[in-house]
Amino acid sequence: MVCTSTHASPLAPAWLSRPEDANALRPQLWAQDVRRADSGELTVAGIGVAEHKAQFGTPLFVLSEADFRARAREFKDAFDAAFGDLCGGVDVYYAGKSFLCTEVARWVDQEGLRLDTCSGGELAVAARAGLSGEKLGLHGNNKSDAELNRALDMGLGRIVVDSLEELARLADLAAARGDRANVMLRLTPGVHAHTHGFIATAHVDQKFGLSMEASGNGGPGAQQERSPAAEAVARALAAPSINLLGLHCHIGSQIFEPEGFALAAERLLAFLAQVRKDHGVDLPELDLGGGYGIAYTEEDTPRPPAELARAMAAVVRAACARLAIPVPRISIEPGRAIVGPTTFTLYEAGTRKTVNVESGGGGTSPRRYVSVDGGMSDNARPVLYDADYSAVLASRVTEAEPIISRVVGKHCESGDIVVRDVYLPEDVSAGDLLAVPATGAYCWSLASNYNYVARPPVVAVRDGQARLIIRGETEADLLARDMG
Repeated sequence: MVCTSTHASPLAPAWLSRPEDANALRPQLWAQDVRRADSGELTVAGIGVAEHKAQFGTPLFVLSEADFRARAREFKDAFDAAFGDLCGGVDVYYAGKSFLCTEVARWVDQEGLRLDTCSGGELAVAARAGLSGEKLGLHGNNKSDAELNRALDMGLGRIVVDSLEELARLADLAAARGDRANVMLRLTPGVHAHTHGFIATAHVDQKFGLSMEASGNGGPGAQQERSPAAEAVARALAAPSINLLGLHCHIGSQIFEPEGFALAAERLLAFLAQVRKDHGVDLPELDLGGGYGIAYTEEDTPRPPAELARAMAAVVRAACARLAIPVPRISIEPGRAIVGPTTFTLYEAGTRKTVNVESGGGGTSPRRYVSVDGGMSDNARPVLYDADYSAVLASRVTEAEPIISRVVGKHCESGDIVVRDVYLPEDVSAGDLLAVPATGAYCWSLASNYNYVARPPVVAVRDGQARLIIRGETEADLLARDMG
């Protein structure tokens, strides 16, 4: 038998509730200036999606500039307030890997944040935006000599060193230039964050950072060798061409619970106390990374920056008092938490089909497939991380019943899924516009040209005005590098 009940679909995951009103917006998923107009059309900063479609086409990333700036200021103000009496404020580095372009780099600078980069290309964007080198950091587990030299040329405020080999190369490069590199050492504190395994980055068995675990030579009572982290500190302090600023860690991404951040802070502060004991040096800085989660679906409950800041400040205050060490200057690296909710992706619906799926008890239930004009080329996160998203009908409202649906892309992959489970109105059809919220982070950044599909444009909206900040690719762009 086929289930035709208007109640929750047995195919829906347990966290997904069937909406009483399929037209309603969940505020936590959207930028603060996203609304439904009286006509039912979705608007951002007063501009409707139909106008965006007509002017820029679809797929399209629609970013609220005011929302981006407000979230950046919220992090800066919250952490300054929480840590102001401890270390004179906090350096907030926007994690450019989440989404970066020249205009966004300028917003970051104007709002009093610094910029974290991970490649020569990201450094080039920062330079084009006019950011001074002391406001920049450079990450990466395999930086090239060219990238390190560029960082030295630009006078970077910090180079986050990821290995003993890199430390030696950087020391040699800086010495050959008669220069001195500002260095943070990235450590892996062994904290297992509650997130997807591919984006947990503080456990020992992965590519990032210097392990804090010492190793012996195997026998009973054998002398412990220094951990890679301790060895890096000793070598950095001994190198005339290295200015060792402090320690860095990053425990992962899309994390909601504060316990992981607290444990990482405890372990790194204890390590700073050991550095003081071993070398008589108080390293002045400690970077606790980013990874703060945002709401992609109704089950996600992110914590406000002020709550995160107060919790982290309390841990740092107590640990430093217990260890009898001065409080280092703290820095953090939010990226997704600033840009993620600012943006939605606008798609045009195309083909739809309904399939009946076994749902237990010998019965089946219908699932609607709605294809859109983008997919994994503009949002690779579902196929990479099993990431969940939401979607709404954006071009109108309807009284049609919500049915369990799957929004899929146009690519030649069965895994090309944009939104795995969502209730959409039954009458969604070709030509309708769908909006997928919270796509500001790691969507455009991970975009590809799979199937020779052009990457979408990004439009920034503010005060009733829309402007391109990244133009969409054309077929001429795609063919320009083809030497045939």
